[in-house]
Amino acid sequence: MSAWRGGGLVIQLDRHSIGIKSEIKVMDKLDAMRMFVRVVESGSFSQAARDLNVSQPTVSKQLAALEARLGTQLLARNSRALAVTPAGQDYYEATVRILQDLDFVEERVLERQSAPSGLVRVTLSPGFGRMFVIPRLLDFRNRFPDVAIEMEVSGRHVDLIEEGMDVAIRIGRLSDSALVARRIGDMRMITLASAGYLAQHGTPQTLDELRNHQRISYVYQGDIIGWGFHVDGRQVTVDGGGAFRTNDAEHVRGAVLAGLGIAHHASWLFTDALASGEVVRILDQYAPPPFPINAVTAAGRRMPSRVRQFIDFLAAICAEEPELKVGDG
Repeated sequence: MSAWRGGGLVIQLDRHSIGIKSEIKVMDKLDAMRMFVRVVESGSFSQAARDLNVSQPTVSKQLAALEARLGTQLLARNSRALAVTPAGQDYYEATVRILQDLDFVEERVLERQSAPSGLVRVTLSPGFGRMFVIPRLLDFRNRFPDVAIEMEVSGRHVDLIEEGMDVAIRIGRLSDSALVARRIGDMRMITLASAGYLAQHGTPQTLDELRNHQRISYVYQGDIIGWGFHVDGRQVTVDGGGAFRTNDAEHVRGAVLAGLGIAHHASWLFTDALASGEVVRILDQYAPPPFPINAVTAAGRRMPSRVRQFIDFLAAICAEEPELKVGDG
């Protein structure tokens, strides 16, 4: 124990109180580091504050104190823009590594002591979520009751880092090196129509005949997606324009069942209707190879056990579905 005397006042400090103050300083520094990283990744003080569930003035105050402690400007900001300075970029890259290592160590310790817990934020398409994930989600919750799931249901490609997502379900081949993908299933594209439509308009036997039929098309980000086929080992694309177009897969399904025309879409969307004979597959001889279904996470980040367990859960769903499992059919 030590004492300080001044003006007749005696203040005594023991090692315990000094240790507490040091711990507070360390925690404040870690909080400031996490806030800085979130501001850089979100590009916004207000968004970082929302993500971290604190006030915007708190974020501003912490980052100002961080810059004062370091004696340099990390962020150049004005009323319209936010930019990372060269010193800020260096500090960001080093801080990300430190926080990743710390999170990994804590995660390893916690995994040994308790079941996974916390929030998993996942982005996926409406049809896939409704048809396959939601019906089985209670099984996951029963196994991991301390894990909460938040779903961003969207047909667009969400930026995982910018929007704070843990995992995304993406279909097709990936080119973004900032992402890590685990193949959990396959999507098979088939051409089909309702039995009623084919009875009334006939069944096309070739791609040339297909072009003369009413077609139901899928629109992605304003563009009509062409229909890909394989003919004698080469890829052939048929214009997707036709009788009806939509940016929602389940509306494609509804249009097919209503007899509006022929569609070229994922087989899993029509599993029950195919089994009942309500819709019929056609032109199978030209079917393209399946597209991979990937569970995608941001590269360079440690994966919490709750996220890993959720991806395992999604992979198990695909493995149990004949129209989704890897390499089948």
